[in-house]
Amino acid sequence: MYPITRLRRNRTHRWLRDLVAENILMPENLIYPLFVVEGTNVREEIETMPGIYRLSIDQIIYETSQAESLGIRAIALFPCVDSKLKTAEADEAYNPDNLICRTIKALKQSGITIGIICDVALDPYTSHGHDGIVIDNDVDNDVTIKVLCKQAVALCKAGADIIAPSDMMDGRVSALREALDNEGYTQRAILSYAAKYASSFYGPFRDAIGSSTNLKKGSKATYQMDPRNLQEAIREIELDIQEGADMVLIKPGMPYLDVIRDAANIFSIPIFAYQVSGEYAMLKHGALAKCFDFMSVMIESLLACKRAGATAIFTYAALEVARELQNKPR
Repeated sequence: MYPITRLRRNRTHRWLRDLVAENILMPENLIYPLFVVEGTNVREEIETMPGIYRLSIDQIIYETSQAESLGIRAIALFPCVDSKLKTAEADEAYNPDNLICRTIKALKQSGITIGIICDVALDPYTSHGHDGIVIDNDVDNDVTIKVLCKQAVALCKAGADIIAPSDMMDGRVSALREALDNEGYTQRAILSYAAKYASSFYGPFRDAIGSSTNLKKGSKATYQMDPRNLQEAIREIELDIQEGADMVLIKPGMPYLDVIRDAANIFSIPIFAYQVSGEYAMLKHGALAKCFDFMSVMIESLLACKRAGATAIFTYAALEVARELQNKPR
C-alpha cells in the first residue's frame, strides 16, 4: 500500500526503466516490405507513402544490403507489374522469369543472406485486381488455389525462403504445403496471412503495386475477413496451423491488436503483425503536418504490436527504425 509501494521508483532512471522493461523492440523484430519495378536505377516515390519507393532490382539489392547491415532479418517483396502483363488468369504470377523471380535470383547472386519472404496472391497480376481467379462475378476458391500452387513453386525455384499466402482462400495452406513438398521444398516455410481483414487501410499499398485502378468490380469482402469479427480470426488461424502453417500473420496491425493478443495467448506459434500502408501513411502524413514526431509515434506503434504478442512486424519504416534502434534501443 501507498506510500510503501511506489511504482515510480522503477521509472527513476533510463537504465532502470530498461532493466524492468517487459518488451524490447529490436531490428531483428522487423520485416522490411519492398516494391520492385522494371528498369535500372529506378527510385519512384509513392505519393501516398512519403519516403517509400518503387525500386528497380539494382536498387532493391542496395536497399536490402542496408537492411541486412542494420540487423533486419528479412524483407518481403511485392511487384509492380506492367499492365500489359496482367490478365484475368494471372499467368504472369507463375512465369519463372517474372519480375519477382528475377529479383529473388539477383538478391541470391549478390551474396546477401537476409531472408526473402514472397507474397502468394494474384492481385498484382490480375487485370481485375482481385486476389484470385474470377468466375461468374466471384473469386473462385479452388481454381485460385491451383494457380497459387504454381506461383509458390515458381517462387521457391527462384530461391524464396518463405512463402506467404495472402489471398485468404479456404484450404490454400494445405494445398501449398503439398505442392512444395512434392517439388522437394520441404524446408521452405509458410507464413500464412491467416487473419487478413477487408480493411480500408490498404489504399496506399494498392497505389504502390498499381492494382487500385484495376479493382472496379466485386468486393474483397467475399474472401478477406469482416472487421467486426474476432472469433472467426481465431478459427482461421487454427485451421491454417492444422494445415501446416509455420507462422501466421495478422493484418492490419494496430487496429487489430486484440486479435494479435488473443492469438498469442491461444496458439504456440510465431505470430506476425503487418503495420500496413495506411498505418504508415497516417503516421508519416501526421508527422509532416507537425502533429507529432514521426519516430516517436512509429516506435510506440510497433511496441504496441510487440506488447500485444507479435513476434515480428512488417513495417515500411523498418530501415528508419533500425537506424534509430542502433543508437537508442527501445
